[in-house]
Amino acid sequence: MTRLSQALAHQELTVTAELNPPKGIDLADLFSAAESLRPHVTAFNLTDSAASRMTMAPIAAAHLLRDRGIESTLQIAGRDRNRLAIQADMLAAHALGVENLVCMTGDPPSGGDHPEAKAVFDLGAEDILEAAGRLEAGEDLAGNALKGRPRFHKGAVANVAVPDLGKEVARMEAKIASGARFFQTNAVYEPAGFERFMKRCETLRVPILAGIIVLKSARQARYMTERIPGVVVPDRLIDELDRAPDPAATSVRIAGDVVREVAPMCRGAHIMAIGWERYIPDILEAAGHP
Repeated sequence: MTRLSQALAHQELTVTAELNPPKGIDLADLFSAAESLRPHVTAFNLTDSAASRMTMAPIAAAHLLRDRGIESTLQIAGRDRNRLAIQADMLAAHALGVENLVCMTGDPPSGGDHPEAKAVFDLGAEDILEAAGRLEAGEDLAGNALKGRPRFHKGAVANVAVPDLGKEVARMEAKIASGARFFQTNAVYEPAGFERFMKRCETLRVPILAGIIVLKSARQARYMTERIPGVVVPDRLIDELDRAPDPAATSVRIAGDVVREVAPMCRGAHIMAIGWERYIPDILEAAGHP
């Protein structure tokens, strides 16, 4: 079992965090952030060219972190690779000692830094989960036998801020049927809305981690609300950031408040600090979970 699977099964509050591999080969900042957060974070999601901005493939960073005794969760997106490459990467991940996966469809390349790139989308999130399950059963998607079986702890993503929660929960059910054993949500800023979401998820009986994107400024909060589907930052929080004499301190307090309020409803928090990883310990302290 991975540390993440054990924590989700037994810990009162599980904390995961997101790290972006570099655009380049210098991993010093990623290693430094991971080392400093080791006492606070169970596993680090390593993004797969997040927001369609090209970065180092996360499988390399995940393996190198494992060499340092730090557990990772590999994001697998269907945006850039067909089923051959996705299955090959999952087998390679297991061979390198990486067993946690979060499977997702991915963002279209048009919004990234290579907008001319061709999207693949051969497999969606449910298909990738199914592919991982088939590999675990000893065969590929074409039914060909494997020499040795991998083992994975598979997760997926969920969207809290959607008009039709019933449709979202139905998709989560489909992901569970395809093999998802935990979920990380997109950004949560309204505990009352998250509570409604969790009540609709009561029958799912899988661990859910509430996603927290750390807000750096009112400008960023407005941008995310306007441009990122499923992310809604309440006006009151944007106004607080606008008026804040110390935006970083206000950001820490806001994130800490959200973690504290949602923690009793779910299995923990998935913190996306986007360069502000140094504030994660302060956020957890503000939430009452140092």
